[in-house]
Amino acid sequence: MDGQKQWTRAAVMALLVLAVMAAEGGKAEKQGKKERRSDCGDWQWSVCVANEGDCGLGTREGTRTGADCKQTIKTQRCKIPCNWKKKFGGECKYDFQAWGECDPVTGKKNRTGVLKRALMDATCAATVTATKPCGKVPKTKLQGKQRTLK
Repeated sequence: MDGQKQWTRAAVMALLVLAVMAAEGGKAEKQGKKERRSDCGDWQWSVCVANEGDCGLGTREGTRTGADCKQTIKTQRCKIPCNWKKKFGGECKYDFQAWGECDPVTGKKNRTGVLKRALMDATCAATVTATKPCGKVPKTKLQGKQRTLK
């Protein structure tokens, strides 16, 4: 009986060792596959181009290099917000200060904007300056006629 118990224990131990070795072998193969994928470079994205006009829905193109890459070019949907200052790049958003005083020599006033955020991989200036002509005294909104309920 003791011989049979020892033989059974040895067989169970051998099966456990084989199972562990098989599991380790599978992990090595998976790591090899991951390494092959890393031969591909990072995606480099172009700026977003609107489908119609200069804002709204659009597309951007991505490219990457690598000897074993199956996909080296792909297109991605994107959106250019219509309320962003397009003069400074449709993918860059700035926080602007209040308009400065009017320069009587140039007839213009300035304000500075500090980069708030950039979409995707956009390259944006850290600060920008906007100018506009000095206007007349700002108009106040006319109050609408009040309705009287009958």
